Amino acid sequence: MYERIRNMREDKDITQATMAAYLNIHQTTYSDYELGNLNIPISVMIKIADLFATSIDYLVNRTDEKRNYPSSQK
Repeated sequence: MYERIRNMREDKDITQATMAAYLNIHQTTYSDYELGNLNIPISVMIKIADLFATSIDYLVNRTDEKRNYPSSQK
C-alpha cells in the first residue's frame, strides 16, 4: 500500500512537502505514512484518493483498477 501511494505521488512529480501541505500535516508525518511507520487515517486516505482520482481500494491494493468509483454524493 505505502509503495503504491509513493509511486503515484512520484509519477505526478509531487514532493512529500507538497503532499504534506495538501493534507495539512508535517512532512515528517507524511514520510512516516509512506514508510509504513504510521497508519494512515481514513480521512487522509480519502484526500489522497481524491487527489489522484482513484479509489481507496486501489491505494490499499484491493484492486488494480486505478479508475475511481462513481460518486454516490447527490
